[in-house]
Amino acid sequence: MKVFVLVTLLSAAQAGAPQGSQTQPPPQPPPATGAATNGTATPPANLPAGVAAPADFVIGPNDVLTIVFWRDKDMSSDVSVRPDGKISLPLLNDVQAAGLTPEQLRVQITTAAAKLVEDPTVSVVVKEINSRRVFITGQVAKPGTYALSGPTTVLQLIAMAGGVLEYADSKNITIMRTENGKPSSFQFNYKDVTKRKNLKQNIELKPGDTIIVP
Repeated sequence: MKVFVLVTLLSAAQAGAPQGSQTQPPPQPPPATGAATNGTATPPANLPAGVAAPADFVIGPNDVLTIVFWRDKDMSSDVSVRPDGKISLPLLNDVQAAGLTPEQLRVQITTAAAKLVEDPTVSVVVKEINSRRVFITGQVAKPGTYALSGPTTVLQLIAMAGGVLEYADSKNITIMRTENGKPSSFQFNYKDVTKRKNLKQNIELKPGDTIIVP
C-alpha cells in the first residue's frame, strides 16, 4: 500500500509540472548585434559600393579605395594611392598599399590600428581601378590609355577606342607586351576576328599591353 501511495504522489507531481520542462534547456540570450562566433566584431553589411576587381588584382598607384572602420568613423576615409604606392589615413599616417591585395591591405591596416583602438574592424573597398592600364595607338578613333577594370579582349578595347579608321591596316594590328622583363608581341587580324575566323588571336589583355593599329 505504501508503494502504491508513493507512486501515486510522484505521478501527480509530474502531471503538475509544466509540459516539456524536463527536456527543454533554459533559453539562451540572443547574440549581440555584430558579434561573430570568435568573439570579434563583424563588418557592417552596408558597405559603400565598389567595383568587381579581377581575381589577380593587386592595388597600384592611382587606384581609389574606401577604408571603412566600423564604429570608428573618424578613421574611415576615401583615399587615392599615391605614385609612391602609399595611402594616408587619419591617425595612421602613411600606409603602404601598392603591391598588396585588398585583403592584405585590410590585415595590415587592422594590425596598425590595433595599437590605437580596441578590436578594430576594417574593410577595404575598391572604388576605382586606375593602375591596370593598357594603351592603344595608331589608326583608331580615340587612341590613348584605358583602365582595365575587368577582363578585356583586343576586340573589346578597339571598340572602346571607337573602332579602326577607314585607312587602317586592320589585318596587321600588333599587341606589345612585357612580362618578367621580356618583351613579346602578338598579331591581330581585325577583319578575320570580326568574321569569326581565327578567334584565338583575340587574346585577353594584361596591364601594360600596347595595341598598335597601323
